[in-house]
Parts: sequence; structure tokens; C-alpha cells
Amino acid sequence: MPTCDFVSAANEHSSGLAQRRRFLQSLGMGGFGGLVAQVLSGEWGRSPAYGCERSANLQIQNGGILDVDNPLAAKSPDFPAKIRSVIFLFLVGGPSQIDTFDYKPLLKDLHGKPVPELFKNNLSGSKYANVFHGCKDELMASPYQWQQHGQSGMWVSELFPHLSKHVDDLCFIHSLQAESNNHAPASYQLHTGDVRAGKASLGSWVTYGLGSENEDLPGYVVLFDAGPLGGSSNYHNGFLPPAYQPTRLRDQGPAVLDLLPPERFQNGQRAGLDLINELNRQHQAERPGFTQLDARMATYELAYRMQSAGVEIGQFQDEPAHVHTSYGLDHEDARTRSFARKCLLARRLVQRGVRFVQLYDMPDKDGWDAHNKLPDNHTPRARWTDQPMAALVNDLKQSGLLDSTLVICASEFGRTPMMQDHQGRQHNAAGFTIWLAGGGIKPGFRLGSTDEIGLMATERPVPFPDLHATILHLLGLDYEKLFFEVNGRLERLTGVAGSAKPIQEILA
Repeated sequence: MPTCDFVSAANEHSSGLAQRRRFLQSLGMGGFGGLVAQVLSGEWGRSPAYGCERSANLQIQNGGILDVDNPLAAKSPDFPAKIRSVIFLFLVGGPSQIDTFDYKPLLKDLHGKPVPELFKNNLSGSKYANVFHGCKDELMASPYQWQQHGQSGMWVSELFPHLSKHVDDLCFIHSLQAESNNHAPASYQLHTGDVRAGKASLGSWVTYGLGSENEDLPGYVVLFDAGPLGGSSNYHNGFLPPAYQPTRLRDQGPAVLDLLPPERFQNGQRAGLDLINELNRQHQAERPGFTQLDARMATYELAYRMQSAGVEIGQFQDEPAHVHTSYGLDHEDARTRSFARKCLLARRLVQRGVRFVQLYDMPDKDGWDAHNKLPDNHTPRARWTDQPMAALVNDLKQSGLLDSTLVICASEFGRTPMMQDHQGRQHNAAGFTIWLAGGGIKPGFRLGSTDEIGLMATERPVPFPDLHATILHLLGLDYEKLFFEVNGRLERLTGVAGSAKPIQEILA
């Protein structure tokens, strides 16, 4: 990995770090002491701005170099990347895998019957034993019709007639597992790698490691009506510097409200901003390492540059009529139109170099959380997400952007084959389905499986850290060396255990 020549010299001149290193070496701790000394001195770990020129405005911090003038400057990956951007479609609330993409014909034969002891025993004593809580001991067959599609023969329920036409471009993982059966902790884990709130989100880690390719737009964007369960802790920058927090854009009207100043102030705006920056730099010179101020100055500059790019990005008039129709911008259902605008905006963002787009399907308080009357919940939600998602995949493919973009569609967990209330299903973290498409991913491929009733992952279970390692790997990031020191602990998206591995089977 290339590094800046001045890093070690800068560290030697940092008295506090040099003293700690000499202290550790004096303890005679051998190789381990030398390793810890390297960690403390910033010589070990991935630099988020490696390969850079020496600059007075670069700061040594947490094992990396932060450019306070432009913390979102594009950075080279650790190794050749398969993709440049990520679009993460998050279906909030937990869609049922056995009513969407995980076909279980045995449930038809067992409909209305108790769960066979074999399946109960597989979960007893495991961390997923509580999946039976709140359920009836009564299996429920899917109320939807199923059919195989494409050359790959993927099974898809009638809920997704549009997406089913593109299954040969998709890769399904049928054996994902979460650590929690509750919405917020499971959602936090999928977004940040930890069931506890307060950690840095996937999008923040990506922009911390790679920056943005468009200086006029944010590197990390979130799109939603109502946010995910658990709130902003899902997509926040957490302990990472504030420069890596997301920017929320609107899918209707101006992408950013109040972006343009009143006309009478526009001529003097640049001079005013220059004065503010000069005063901030004087303030900063007395407070080295004050990253909140760095982020504030970067935000001012980004807002100034976004005044033209931010207006243009939300204007769809330049899109051909067939694009409007394919996404569903003219659909009779208002919620379909809303989700369609978000999907099209996501494509426009990655087309212009935005690194990470997080898109939430959560137009109301319920999401896909179908504890009762599952058809009343899932049928309309599939209607307003199916066509836009299918159009997004196809649009990216037709434009050539799919080769450099990873699209992920996931939720915090799935649902049980047992009935809850009246035709509802309970949360199920023991085994559920997600799909991916794009650069570096095998199309028309499926990995893993749940048991015969769709209750628990039995073939090739996949934990969240492995999914995170896969995403970072595709972006050309060494997920073990991408860290941020917090109170002496080297925090990583993939955790500190060093056990995460990319999902090799799905890599093209």
C-alpha cells in the first residue's frame, strides 16, 4: 500500500506519540510492543488519504491522514476495485423471504399444522430459539403464487412481476443471519456492524476510505420519507469525523431546501465565505485536531458548490419519456411514484460520481412489519417498490453503470413460517434472503438456503460482517486495515475479531 513519505517523520515530531512508543519499547515487549507502538504512532493501519502530496493542512489522526481542506477528496483504493459506487435499497421492517424469493412448497402440505419437532430441535439451544416467541404453533403457507423465471430458473412470487424479469442479473443470498430479532438492533447491525447504536454507518466508512468522485455533490446521500426504525443511528457517521456524515436529499422539488441565497446576496456570497473560512482557520490554528471545525468548513464549501449541481440533480426533465415510464414516475399509485423518484435520483447520483446512496422504503410507520394480515401489508408495498427497483437495475445495465455499481436490496431480518395473529408472521433473524446486482457479483446465482419450511439458514449461513467485508472488498478496500481509533480501540466496520471474510462464492 503506497504511503506518504512524510508520515513517519510527522509521527516522530509528535511528542506525545513518540513518548508512548519509546515507553512501550522500553518495556521489552518484543514484537507485540513494536506492533502496538506502530498502531499508536499511526504507522500501522490504512491511511484514508494515502498517495497524497505533503500539505500543511494534513493532520495525522487515528492511524490515518485527514485533509482538512478537502476531507472528501477522492482517494485510491488498496487494490483494483470492481465497483465505484453503492446503491443500498433498504426495505424497512422485514419482508417475508418465504413470500417473496425463498420458495418453500412443503409449507403447502403443512399449512395449519404444528411445526415438526425436527425444526424446533434445530433452533433449541441456539441464539435463535426466541424466534418462536409470539407465534402460533401453526405453519402458514404463502398466500402467493410462485413461478420460475429466467435462464437461471429463480423462483419469485407473484409479488414482483417486474423484478422477476431481471433475475438473471441478480444474485440471491438465502441464508443471511442477524444477531437480533428486534428491529432497531438488527437494523443497526446491518448498517453499522454492531447491534448497539452509535457506531459509524457503512456509507460513512466508504466515504472515509475512498472520498467522493464529485466535488460538487456529497459523497454519501440518504433518501427517505420516514427514516428506518431506530432513527439516524442507522446512517450516521458515529465516531468518524463529521465530514463523513450523510446528506439527505429530497426526491421531489429541489433536492436540497434553501440551497440558493436571495438574489440580493448572491454577488457577495463568495467573498463572505472566504472571510468566514479565514476566521475559522485562525480559530483552528489554536485548536489542532478539532475535526468538527474541519467538517464545518468543508460543508460550507460543499454547499457553495452544490448550488448548481444540487439544483440540477433533482430535475428530471432531461430524462427521456421512456425512462419516466419505466421507473413509474407516471404511475397511478402516489407511493410508487415516490419510490420511483428515489430510485431514479439514486441512478443520477452514482452517474455523477456519488460514492454511496442509501435509499429507504419507509413511507409510513409500519414498513414491511406484517405481524397481522400479511397480504394487506406486503401486496401494496411490493407494488410500489417492484417496478422502480426493476427499472433501476435495467437502467444501470443499459447505461453500462451496473458494471461499476453495486446494488443491494436487504432488510434487517425476515419472517417466520409460523403464523402470528391472523395471517401474520413474526420477526425471523435465523435465516432470510437478500439480493445483489452489479460489478464483481455473479449474476443469476444463488447462495445458501434455509430449511424446508424457511425457518433457519442451514446451508452456508452468512453473518452480516461477511456481507460488509464483501462490499468493502468490491470497492477495493482492505476491510482489516480500514479502522478508526476510538479510546484506544481500533474500530472497524467488520468488527475487531478479525473473523469476517468476503463471500467468495458470489464474487465474479
